[in-house]
Amino acid sequence: MENQFVKIASLLGDPTRAIVMWTLLDGKAFTATELAITANTSPQNMSMHLAKLLDAGLLFVEKQGRHKYYRFANKETAYAIEAMASLIPPAIPQINKTDHSSPIKHCRTCYDHLAGKIGVAVAESLLEQEIILNTASEFKISTKGEKWFSDFGIDIEDLKKQRRIFLKPCLDWSERKNHIAGSIGSSLLDKMIAEDWLRKTKNSRAVQITGKGEKELLRFFKIVV
Repeated sequence: MENQFVKIASLLGDPTRAIVMWTLLDGKAFTATELAITANTSPQNMSMHLAKLLDAGLLFVEKQGRHKYYRFANKETAYAIEAMASLIPPAIPQINKTDHSSPIKHCRTCYDHLAGKIGVAVAESLLEQEIILNTASEFKISTKGEKWFSDFGIDIEDLKKQRRIFLKPCLDWSERKNHIAGSIGSSLLDKMIAEDWLRKTKNSRAVQITGKGEKELLRFFKIVV
C-alpha cells in the first residue's frame, strides 16, 4: 500500500501531469494535442506523461475516429484531485487588485457537480433543512430528504442502483468547506442546468447563474446570490 501511494504521489508531483489532472476536472475528455497546448509542452512529451497516467489507472482513453480522448478513469480520481487543491494556502488579500479568480470561486463545476461558494451554500442549506444529514463525517439522505428529492424531480432509487458513489461530502478548495459529490451532486447540477438556473461558461469551469436561477436558489435553498 505504501509503495502504491508513493507511486501515485510521485506521478501527480510532476508539473505537467498535475496540469493534465487539473484540466480534466472540467469534466470533459481532451485529446493529447489539447492537453499538450494547455500544459505548454510538445505532443511527444505529453504522450509520455499520458502513458504513465494510463498505466497507473488514473486515466482512461477512448478512441473516436482518428482521435483519442483522455478523461479520468473514475469519478473518485476527480474527487481526490479537487480535495488536494484544498491544500493550497489561502490567498493573501491584495488591495486595489482585481481578483480574476472570483467567478471560479463563486460558482463552478467540480468534475460533474457544483462547487464554489454556491455549491457549499447548497450543501449547507440541505443540511440546515435536514434534507441531508451529516453523520460521522458522511452525508446521508433523511426520510424527509427522500421526499424532497422526489418532489424536486430526482429519482433517488434509480441513483442508488448506479455503480458509483451515491452521496458524499467533497472538500471545496476555495471555501474550505464541503459541497455535495456523488450521483446526488451530479443530478442536482444536471437539474439546475436543464432548468436554466445555471449556464456553463465556455473554456472555463465557472458557471453563470441566470435570473431564474437567482429566484429558484432563493426559493429552494434560501441562497441570496
